[in-house]
Amino acid sequence: MASTVWKGHLAFGLVSVPIRLVVAARPNNVSFHQINPETGSRVKQKLFDQTTDKEVSRKQLVKATDLPDGRTVFLTDDDMKSILPESSKTMSVMEFVSLNEVDPLYFDSSFYLLPDGDAGKKPYYLLYEALKAENCAGLAKMVRARREYLVLVRPSGKGLALHTLFYEDEVRAVAEYGDGEGVEIGEKELELAQMFVQNLAASFEPQKYEDSYRVALEELLSAKADGQTIETPTAPAAPATGDLMEALKASLNMSKKPPQEESKTKTKATSKAKKSKKQGKVS
Repeated sequence: MASTVWKGHLAFGLVSVPIRLVVAARPNNVSFHQINPETGSRVKQKLFDQTTDKEVSRKQLVKATDLPDGRTVFLTDDDMKSILPESSKTMSVMEFVSLNEVDPLYFDSSFYLLPDGDAGKKPYYLLYEALKAENCAGLAKMVRARREYLVLVRPSGKGLALHTLFYEDEVRAVAEYGDGEGVEIGEKELELAQMFVQNLAASFEPQKYEDSYRVALEELLSAKADGQTIETPTAPAAPATGDLMEALKASLNMSKKPPQEESKTKTKATSKAKKSKKQGKVS
């Protein structure tokens, strides 16, 4: 059974669903230690006061932050405890929103939301079917690990998924983003760009892709462990920036299906047509 990271109830109206959360995705990185090559031993960090240059233990430390006006404010553990959100094991849906209105920029972490026990299955799947039919998601707040999160509950596959969301003031505004003033797109340029997109259109199949850096890193570690010599590959040259129309035409030609694939498709279609005609004559 997958490890549960939160357990409680999801409430919508007067309906309460016992649920538990399981992490849906996390980076699959290779972890490293800091090692002294002379001894093969791990190293540890020590903390020093910048003014006295004396070593300080972590137990002596307090939290502090600098205000915009330059003042530094110190906070004790008691100060931090005074503002902790009340522990709650209930997530109450505050409102339902259209999934089309939720920008993925707001998504942070993802979890599977599972019914906790047989008693929760019917209301769980009732909510799942209702959200799926309306193409909606529920917005709620969840207290976890001493923090209050804004969360979104949506239908995903055969169940419900939960995403913690960034708050509005956490999503950065970048002045240059979306500044298309003065840019003129020609009709032919747009037509070629659309054709290129159409030629490469495909279903989303994440299993087709892999983290090539992680694969190369694992191969490097295996080779080093076996005492093999590693050659450093030459970095590919950056693509040249030239005439936009010519680049679009070249890209379009590169994205077209090879003639062999098209002929195979036509051959299959022709053979099926001949087969159906023969069957029609026999009958």
